[in-house]
Amino acid sequence: MHFLFVADPIEQFKIYKDTTFSMMREAQRRGHAVSVCEPRDLGWQRGRPVTARVRAITLTGSPDDWFRETSVHERPLHAFDAVLMRKDPPFDAEYIYATHLLEQAEREGARVINKPRALRDHPEKLAIMEFSEFTTPTLVTRDAAAVRAFHAEHQDIILKPLDGMGGMGIFRVKADGLNLGSIIETLNKDGAQTIMVQRFVPEIARGDKRVLVIGGRPVPFSLARIPQGSEVRGNLAAGGKGVAQPLTDDDRRIAEAIGPVLAQRGLLLIGLDVIGGSLTEINVTSPTCFQEITEQTGFDVPAMFIDALEAQLAT
Repeated sequence: MHFLFVADPIEQFKIYKDTTFSMMREAQRRGHAVSVCEPRDLGWQRGRPVTARVRAITLTGSPDDWFRETSVHERPLHAFDAVLMRKDPPFDAEYIYATHLLEQAEREGARVINKPRALRDHPEKLAIMEFSEFTTPTLVTRDAAAVRAFHAEHQDIILKPLDGMGGMGIFRVKADGLNLGSIIETLNKDGAQTIMVQRFVPEIARGDKRVLVIGGRPVPFSLARIPQGSEVRGNLAAGGKGVAQPLTDDDRRIAEAIGPVLAQRGLLLIGLDVIGGSLTEINVTSPTCFQEITEQTGFDVPAMFIDALEAQLAT
């Protein structure tokens, strides 16, 4: 089979930890062909299918010069056996436009994973609203007064933008309310932007766990991203330390409740963020942590993913 990965520029990949790279490596190991493009390479013209300027590549196995480009050409997306949308956030207007192009490609016969409509329907911060029984107390609002009331009730809170990634733009405000007004103004831009506020979960000290769910089934290990020093964020991009550990009963309960529901909607791969038994986010765009879990536990996450992908394509 021939897989097309829609991703950020591959020259920027940190292959020692990149999940998309691990997918490519496992696909090639099984004899599948790999091509890549960026969202900016997608296009449509009346009377023609959605096409992309794609680069066919071969992985070399070298840690430095890790791929060889074998050809560059324009191809319709429906010519591939699967198109894997792996563009990192931000979930901005250009990302949404890309999903519309991919959805048109689906109408033309392409198999796109994760499903473009499902990507649009499940923004990563807001998707938890459907599963509120698993969440910590949470507020979504533009209203500064509502944020102040939430803080007055819960005393210790986390504020974050809806379009952030990697821990970007996250603030903690404790009972003293220090800088709350300034933080609200910074995040909601005088009421122009909606933000999320959550009660602080002290179990973050033991890690913000990434629970991967593939084809509706949880990977048996999570990656606990543990804040370092005085940092409140556990995100690896913010300096957190990743420690793989078996799923807890709470982790598995949440994953087994949510995973099959979202798999039915076309989300083959999701990443649940769980802190102290509370669901805080549902990642659907380009969930990560495959390599960290595999290296620390021996459980082959990329193999589980390609197994699920092959099974889906066989239906």
